[in-house]
Amino acid sequence: MSLYDVEVRTITGEAKTLRDFADKTLLVVNVASKCGFTPQYKGLEELHQRYKDRGLVVLGFPCDQFGHQEPGDEAEIQRFCSLTYDVSFPMFAKVEVNGAGAHPLFVQLKKAAPGLLGTQAIKWNFTKFLVRPDGRTITRFSPRDEPASLAGEIERALPRGA
Repeated sequence: MSLYDVEVRTITGEAKTLRDFADKTLLVVNVASKCGFTPQYKGLEELHQRYKDRGLVVLGFPCDQFGHQEPGDEAEIQRFCSLTYDVSFPMFAKVEVNGAGAHPLFVQLKKAAPGLLGTQAIKWNFTKFLVRPDGRTITRFSPRDEPASLAGEIERALPRGA
């Protein structure tokens, strides 16, 4: 199955596939509202604004698997992101990123871009995956990698002519 065939649910409950984002550079992030890395929402939004006209789309996937740091429902998450960080990039329904219930998107991303020493497990919230316009995952960034530090990699991954 292609990454673009993976079904996802928007934060408002709409079922879709990632095909809507074909030919774009994607930055897929598992996010949380009550995490030490939550201020990265600001940097993610800045990246989205800076590069969206050149083909970047940041995709946020709330996850509550790490320290119960995303306890709210989708409406609460959406409200928090909008009011606190003015997030305009696409947000999706809560997912699991590890274990038997891991969302197929994260299963594919982890396989394509393993972590340190080849581990596939995601260690914490705000792990980031950069996906080329052809749907191939380029790399994984740790939660400690600030969004601004990804600019060079993102620029190299943007669609040609962007």
